[in-house]
Amino acid sequence: MPIYDSHQRNAIDQLVEDFSRRGLSRREFLKRAMATGLSVSAASTLLAACGGSGGTSSVIQSNKVDLLTTWGGDELDSFKAVVGPFESQNGITINIESTKDVNATLTTRLAGNNPPDIAVLPNPGKMQQLASQNHLIALDSFLDMGTVHSDYSSAWTDLGSYKGHLYAIFYKAANKGTVWYSPTQFQANGYQVPATWDDMISLSTQIASSGKFPWSMGVESGSASGWPAADWIAQIYLNQSGPDKYDKWVAHTIPWTDPSIKTAFQTFGQITSGTHYINGAPQSILATNYQPASYPPFTSPPQAYMYYLGDFTETFITGQFKTATPGTDFNFFPFPTINSAYKGAVTGGADLITAMRNTTAVQKLVTYLETAKAQEIWVKRGGFTSPNKKVDLSAYPDPVAKASAQQLQSANIYRFGADDLMPAQVEDAFWKAMLSYISTPDQLDSILSNMESVAAQSYH
Repeated sequence: MPIYDSHQRNAIDQLVEDFSRRGLSRREFLKRAMATGLSVSAASTLLAACGGSGGTSSVIQSNKVDLLTTWGGDELDSFKAVVGPFESQNGITINIESTKDVNATLTTRLAGNNPPDIAVLPNPGKMQQLASQNHLIALDSFLDMGTVHSDYSSAWTDLGSYKGHLYAIFYKAANKGTVWYSPTQFQANGYQVPATWDDMISLSTQIASSGKFPWSMGVESGSASGWPAADWIAQIYLNQSGPDKYDKWVAHTIPWTDPSIKTAFQTFGQITSGTHYINGAPQSILATNYQPASYPPFTSPPQAYMYYLGDFTETFITGQFKTATPGTDFNFFPFPTINSAYKGAVTGGADLITAMRNTTAVQKLVTYLETAKAQEIWVKRGGFTSPNKKVDLSAYPDPVAKASAQQLQSANIYRFGADDLMPAQVEDAFWKAMLSYISTPDQLDSILSNMESVAAQSYH
C-alpha cells in the first residue's frame, strides 16, 4: 500500500477536489497527479476512481443550484422572478443565500470546502482573485462565445476575463454618470441643465446666492461609509484625466500623491466646501445615509436641487415619492464635461455571475442568465440596467431608466468604479480618506500621503 507524505496527500486531496468541483481535462488531471509523485498507472487509477474518462472535463449531473448573492428585498424578489420560469421549465431548484458581506461568506465557505455553485460578485477585483486561486469555472468552457461576443461589447468581456478565459458575465450594471434633479423645479426657477463642470459650479453658486441649497449629499453607509464620495472622485478623475491615467491610478503605477489625484479631490471639494452649497456641511454629509440624501431635490418645496449618485438612485426616488412622474418630477443629466477630450466618459459598477462548481444545472442557469430574454424580465420590473446589447431598450419601464441604459451602452469611454478595482485594503482606506477629506479638506496632502502608504503595502 502506498505511503504518502502529508504534502503529497494534501496535493492529491486538492486535485480530487478540483476535479469534482470544476472539472479538469484528462491531460490536466494526469499532469497534476504525476507532479505529486504518482506513477502514470497510479494517476490513471486515481482518475478512474474519480469517475474520469475520455479527455473531456467532468460535469456533475445535478438538478439543484446553490447561489450566493448580496441581493435582498426588491432586488431579490426581481431575481426570483427571473429564475422562476427557468426552474419550472428545467426542473431545477435554485436555493438562494443572501448575505450583506459576500467576501466574508465566501471565505468561510471556501475554508469549509463548501463553495456555492454560483456566486454573484460585486466587482471584477474579487473575480480576478478567485480565478487566480482556481476557485472559478471558466465560462467559455460551456458558453457559446460567439453569442457572448454578439451580446456584450469587448469592454465587458475583457473585464470578465482572467488570463484569456471568461470567468464572469456582467449581469446587473450601474451607470454612475448621473446627476439627479427635478425638471419641474429647474423650469420653474429658470435653471439651465449644465453641460460642463464650470457651468455646474456657476449654477450651484447662482442657487446658493438666492439663499437656497444647490446640493444634497450623504456618504454614510455603515462600515462602508465613504463609498459614495469615492464614486464622485472616480467619475471626476476619468472625466478630468482620461482613461489611461485612470488605469494607472487603479493599478498603482502612479502614486496617490500624483498631482492629477490631488486635483480630482480639490475639484470634488468645490462641491463639499462650496459656500451655502450643502445644508449642514460637512457634518451633515458624514451623518446622512446615501439613500435619504437623494430625497431633498424632490420634496415640496425642494430642500436642494441636485444630487449625484448612480442610476440605482431612481429606485430610491420612486420608493419615497410614489406619485413622482419619471422625466418631469425627476430625471438625471449626464455628468458634466470637465475635459472636452473625455466628454461623455462614464464610470459604473456591475454584479457578476460566476460559477464555482461545474454541474449540468450550473451550466444551464448561467447560459440562461446570459440571455437578453432572461434579463428583460428584471429590466421591465425596474431597478436593472443591462450591459447586454440585445436587451430591447423598449423593455425599460420609463424614459429615465431607458436613457440611463442608452448612456451606459453608448459610452465611448467606460471604466469600472476605481475603488472596486483596488485591493480590499486600499478600497477601505479610500472610503475612510473620503470621510477625512470631507471633514478636513485642508489636510489633503496628509490624506493622500497616507493613501500612498497603504497602497504601497497592498499591491504586489
